[in-house]
Amino acid sequence: MTSPSADHFNLRVYYEDTDASGVVYHANYLKYFERARTEWLERRGLDHRALAASHEIVFTLADLRLSFKRPARLDDRLRVTSRIAEAGRARLMFDQSIWCNDEVLIQGEFTVACVNIATFKPQRLPFAIREER
Repeated sequence: MTSPSADHFNLRVYYEDTDASGVVYHANYLKYFERARTEWLERRGLDHRALAASHEIVFTLADLRLSFKRPARLDDRLRVTSRIAEAGRARLMFDQSIWCNDEVLIQGEFTVACVNIATFKPQRLPFAIREER
């Protein structure tokens, strides 16, 4: 099962998320993972707009790796788990999984880079994020 320190984000699969066969279209899983990372940030009292305004930073996806186990289907209730696997000076690596009931459907590793909003050059993560585990 997932680590007790992992954040959880729940969602439901809607008709608009599926393809003609009734399973979630593969690109939509990336949206689910992105939403979960945004929720992870907000649970720590931070949000994208405030970080852009106060620290002049944004986050950009630098790398990802996905492993598909089973498809999600129309009306499934999903749980996306997110935890920090590694934190660098200007990047975070997330381990994320999408679950249906007690079965993992997709596992992913996402490297998110912190960059300056104007130059897109790497920028040091704010202290509140660096200290998070």
